[in-house]
Amino acid sequence: MIGYILRRLVQLVPVLLLASVAIWGMVYAVPGGPVGVIVGENASVEQIAAVRAQLGLDRPIHVQYLDWLLRAVQGDFGASIHSRRPVMELIEQRLPASFQLGLAATVVSLAVGVPVAIISAMYPGSWIDRSLSAWNALALGVPTFWLGILLILFFAVQLRWLPAISTHVPFWENPFGALRNLALPAVTLGLYVSGIFARFLRASIVSELGSDYVRTARAKGLPERQILLGHVMRNALLPFITIVGLSLANFIGGAVVTEAVFTYPGIARLLINAISQRDYPLIQGCIVVILVVYVFVNLVVDILYAYADPRIEYR
Repeated sequence: MIGYILRRLVQLVPVLLLASVAIWGMVYAVPGGPVGVIVGENASVEQIAAVRAQLGLDRPIHVQYLDWLLRAVQGDFGASIHSRRPVMELIEQRLPASFQLGLAATVVSLAVGVPVAIISAMYPGSWIDRSLSAWNALALGVPTFWLGILLILFFAVQLRWLPAISTHVPFWENPFGALRNLALPAVTLGLYVSGIFARFLRASIVSELGSDYVRTARAKGLPERQILLGHVMRNALLPFITIVGLSLANFIGGAVVTEAVFTYPGIARLLINAISQRDYPLIQGCIVVILVVYVFVNLVVDILYAYADPRIEYR
């Protein structure tokens, strides 16, 4: 297993290098670049040349890239153009909030989607299956921003149980305060993805229930519950693990709409603000961190496959 993990880490190196080239190249792909943001529209040629020299943009391209890459590996993405603060400092303030929201939304989606999938697969074609399928369609069809607004109007404005504006409260410092601030955005994200989980897992379970080993187990007189939980679920979870892992990574780096509705201080909202302000160092730093999160989650998913299916050999 350790050898497999090391090989996977080595295989990720060229992927990260190619991605870093694309991320760094955005400085040249966008007209004006960081120089235009700093000097403004009416700058003189001398001012532009001075800023280019200050940023090191007058050096050869390959030298600029290698310098940026070496600093990025050390966690140094420079300073934000607007706030003048180190980019990594801004990201470190937002990343824990995104991780906490992503984990909470994943728990909600699993708590809703897995039972719905199991019950629906156990009674295919029944009124229960049709009702739960209608629920899945509703969960997938309702836009997250609309659901978030409805939850705010009901739970925050009407009942005044939960805050309308969610802030980041570390769970280990104040569990109750963290749950109050996470409840609405986590439910908004989790309900939508629960429909994806339920549909995907139901299809996988139904496919496994038609396998030969299930018919053999039933012929031996095994209880249906033991067949489902002891045999079917383990095989059905293999593709499901990938979906859960990718959803978690998407929650952490791509919950833009939900973070905007609840003004939640996550990294996705930080990235959107950086894009609107053309803050190139901050944009580059956010994208690199989100990319690393996706790569790390994919590696963890591959490792979990060994525990879900011991038949897989890692060579």
